[in-house]
Amino acid sequence: MASPLANTPPPALLVAGPTLVAARKAWLDALSAERGLSDNTAEAYERDTRQFLTFLAHHWGDPPELSDLDGMAPQDLRAFLAQRKRDGAGPRSLARALAGVRAMLNHFERRHGINAAAVRVVNAPAKPRGLPRPVPMDAAQTMLAPGTTWTELRDTAVLSLLYGAGLRVGEAVGLDCADMAPPIEILRIKGKGGRERVVPILPAVAEACEAYRATAAYTLLDGPFFRGEKGGRLSARIVQRVVERWRAALGLPDTATPHALRHAFASHILAHGGDLRAIQELLGHARLSTTQLYTAVDERRLLEAWREAHPRAVRN
Repeated sequence: MASPLANTPPPALLVAGPTLVAARKAWLDALSAERGLSDNTAEAYERDTRQFLTFLAHHWGDPPELSDLDGMAPQDLRAFLAQRKRDGAGPRSLARALAGVRAMLNHFERRHGINAAAVRVVNAPAKPRGLPRPVPMDAAQTMLAPGTTWTELRDTAVLSLLYGAGLRVGEAVGLDCADMAPPIEILRIKGKGGRERVVPILPAVAEACEAYRATAAYTLLDGPFFRGEKGGRLSARIVQRVVERWRAALGLPDTATPHALRHAFASHILAHGGDLRAIQELLGHARLSTTQLYTAVDERRLLEAWREAHPRAVRN
């Protein structure tokens, strides 16, 4: 049987009854006028909802009217997503299509009183999780070279906490002076979901923090530990800019971000025999499956090394 979506009409045509055509046009016009959607988003909503209504016409045997959408069954939505998947749509495309259909049906519920409960019980397929992309070890070490000014020493201290302790950038700039009372040997970090973890601090990381403390333009007795030039709490955006400058200087890809230093912390420990459960605790991951992504990174690195070094490896 031919795919219902294979013969999707051009944008000017729509396989639907007049009441539904009019209601959908009013919704699309309101999106552009009231919400100021970008052209790409508006086109995606138009295309995805057109494909959905075209599918329903084939699925039900007749062009649907607005009243036909009242109390539509969840299996109709699932059948549409299954058809899109058979036609080659990936998880991101399916999620976008469902979002467009959901927005339209929710609007019809508010404006025309139809029951759109089906869109609230159907979930998009999970998007595949990409592998972490850590900063290479030599680049991470270069980024930690201490500067001379107090702001340069501050930046080194922050990056040391990302790479040397696995902190998120928000966790690092969120530290207060009370958290960093000397001697700095462990930190108690409250991370995502309010989960608290204990992070041991390497001597080199503690030294970087003390070098910053000794030269800071502000007395660090209370309040934020990492300060901006005007004395307020250091912004995560400033840290991002520091890494952007290093990225340009070292010729690193766009994936070299502050968070990639945290990835480097985990992947480099794992590469040197670190225990996966211990890394999970250090990073504050709720699920081991999240931490296990770093094993795939390590396996990929081993495969790349084999391809480069082994005499039998096939070279492009």
